[in-house]
Amino acid sequence: MGSLQKCLRPPLHLVRSSTSTATASYCRFYSIARILERTEARANNEIVNSEHSHQIRLETLKSSGRELYPRFPHDATHRMSCRDFLKGYRYLAPSETVEGKELSLQGMSVSEALKSTPLTVPRASEIGVKGKPHRTERGQLSILATELPRLISPCLHDLPTDLQNNEFRIRNRHVDLQVNRRAADTLRLRSSIISEIRSFLSIKGYSEVQTPILANTAGGAVARAFATTAVEFPDRHIELRTAPEIWLKRLVLGGFENIFELGIDKTHNPEFTTCEFYAAYKGLPGLIATTERLLARLATTTDQLIKGRLNSLPPCEIDFARPFRRLDFIKELESAMNYKFPDLAHENSEAEVTKMFKQRQIRLPEHRTLPRLLDRLSAEYLEPLCKGPTWIVNHPECLAPLSKSFVDPETQQRVSARAELFVGGKELVNTYEEENSPFEQRRKFEQQAKYRNEDSGKGTEVDESYLEALEWGLPPTGGWGCGIDRLVMLLSGTDRTSCRSVL
Repeated sequence: MGSLQKCLRPPLHLVRSSTSTATASYCRFYSIARILERTEARANNEIVNSEHSHQIRLETLKSSGRELYPRFPHDATHRMSCRDFLKGYRYLAPSETVEGKELSLQGMSVSEALKSTPLTVPRASEIGVKGKPHRTERGQLSILATELPRLISPCLHDLPTDLQNNEFRIRNRHVDLQVNRRAADTLRLRSSIISEIRSFLSIKGYSEVQTPILANTAGGAVARAFATTAVEFPDRHIELRTAPEIWLKRLVLGGFENIFELGIDKTHNPEFTTCEFYAAYKGLPGLIATTERLLARLATTTDQLIKGRLNSLPPCEIDFARPFRRLDFIKELESAMNYKFPDLAHENSEAEVTKMFKQRQIRLPEHRTLPRLLDRLSAEYLEPLCKGPTWIVNHPECLAPLSKSFVDPETQQRVSARAELFVGGKELVNTYEEENSPFEQRRKFEQQAKYRNEDSGKGTEVDESYLEALEWGLPPTGGWGCGIDRLVMLLSGTDRTSCRSVL
């Protein structure tokens, strides 16, 4: 029998038995890192698309006379994962075999095909092997195979060992995850972060819910909504929600005092994931404290995972020690610009701020509404200051139409009970005390509709159904939202210019 070299994912390496008359083989486990170190690197990914390579593999497999995609044999043999095998039989001493115990392991081969044997198993194919748990004389945990590996599902392409083309990686995510361990570990970290958030909120008594994606009105803040129609109701105007907050607050009205939802957010990448929670009788100080505790816990969990099984990821270098730094929106801008804002609640404030932009030669936003102007100033002067975890508080009222508002005793401006957390100059968390007065909410909705009309040139209706719901008495409520993908990018050290690598 020729040399037998195969690997399962998690890596399972087969070599010929040291006894010349033996028909069994050892299945040895190696780390992915060791396998890749011993494999010749291929810098270009063109081989993945090589029609010639694909045709050769296809012809070779067809000529083998074997069924290429057999139904998986659900026999009586005990099946376990490779990771469970490593944990379950680590107690074996050198040269020890577990007699009377035959296991069945399956996975993807990640080394070259069998050589000098009639069995052809292309690299990256799914294979299965049966055998007895065994540890070699050198101490390698293995399987003493009782038969040759079975081909379960062949790979018809030549899997590269190095993949650097970012565009190809995004378009062929399945290949990227097979080749780049860091890409796979990033998704594993994402899963752990979402599980940790769920656990954190569930322990505190929050119930997870799901709310509508399409509705008559989008709700949310100043963001412009995507509009469409349904095949069944062609005359009905439908908008993709910009945020689930209005629906979630309806649930609070219905008696669900602590709720959260994980879902998409239309205002970002179509697959962008957010988490929002709402808590009755929780104010801004409590929301900020909860956020800081959650992020400190996630940072600790991430650090433990990276030091353990996700060690292809770089350690997180951000210090989430509490309390986080705070910046006052208006006071910090006035100090940085040496400028005194007019009364931002006055009808002439938009013209005054626009005049200041022109005098200072600050680039004006495309739509020159007051919220857009203030957002531009924040991006220019405040957000670059937020390298470490930093709260921006006391935003002008027009920037948070769904938030409670009050007159700041220091600036005498009407501001919102809102806090935004920035890390590395990027927004991570948005939280505020929800407006529960139907009268104040109507006034703010009307102001919001004015800004939306100026943005899009189209009329925007006030959400009358939500205002009617508020008349049933919404308790004082704190709302919170966090971008999951940005959080994963931050904790995993992933390129922060695009969230595609964490989706």
